[in-house]
Amino acid sequence: MIIEVFALGAVYTPPNVERLTDRFSRVPVSERYTVAFGGSNVHMTNNGTNADLSLNKSSGSGLMSKNKYYYGFFSAAMKLPAGFTSGVVVAFYLSNSDVFPHNHDEIDIELLGHERRKDWVLQTNIYGNGSVKTGREEKFYLWFDPTTSFHEYSILWNNHHIVFLVDNVPVREVIHNTAISSVYPSKPMSVYTTIWDGSEWATRGWKIPRPSCTRSSPSSLDPVDGEEFAKLSSQQTTGLQWARGKHMFYSYCKDASRYKVLPPECNAK
Repeated sequence: MIIEVFALGAVYTPPNVERLTDRFSRVPVSERYTVAFGGSNVHMTNNGTNADLSLNKSSGSGLMSKNKYYYGFFSAAMKLPAGFTSGVVVAFYLSNSDVFPHNHDEIDIELLGHERRKDWVLQTNIYGNGSVKTGREEKFYLWFDPTTSFHEYSILWNNHHIVFLVDNVPVREVIHNTAISSVYPSKPMSVYTTIWDGSEWATRGWKIPRPSCTRSSPSSLDPVDGEEFAKLSSQQTTGLQWARGKHMFYSYCKDASRYKVLPPECNAK
């Protein structure tokens, strides 16, 4: 099914792509996750199937998986806070910083609230073996209003590539090759869903915190290292080109003012 949506003054029709999220079982939040911080701001709903995470003046909140995973497909359906969300950061990510504080891996989906009411920005990033001094961010405008209904944010991670998807449309692919192998996430990681006040970091100095909340539905946690997940299908490649051509507005590989010498994987593309 193709749905027309309205964003940033234009109507966009997302490409018709395979729904990877339909291929995996969903699990109740309470079955696979535990509170990471801000317990009073975490509320399980629908008998533990979903969770509401909130942010107030005292604390944000977050969930983390009870287990660690080495490769998999990870997905969360989230509805973001509406209204003025400057400084709010909603994140769905994988990390092992609790076990490897000096050489941790991380795969990030971050949604950044901004000054304008509906101007949420999607940011993706990866770290491997503690490579935090090199940011590999790419940023996108969403083609829908993420505050009116649930949308699916997903990460496919295996030995072949890392794929970031929004509503099953790939927006970024990080191919595991020799150029990036030394910083490719390669150790088991926990899954996190968090909301926190990133005022200084997310808005470049704007500091206007406000109460906010996000709602998360079940996530899929499944092994996906077979040949069928080794590369994108033709439909997925078309979706990737569409998302990057129409909605990406920043890539670290094009930021010559930030990196006098671009990271090696940029030249390998």
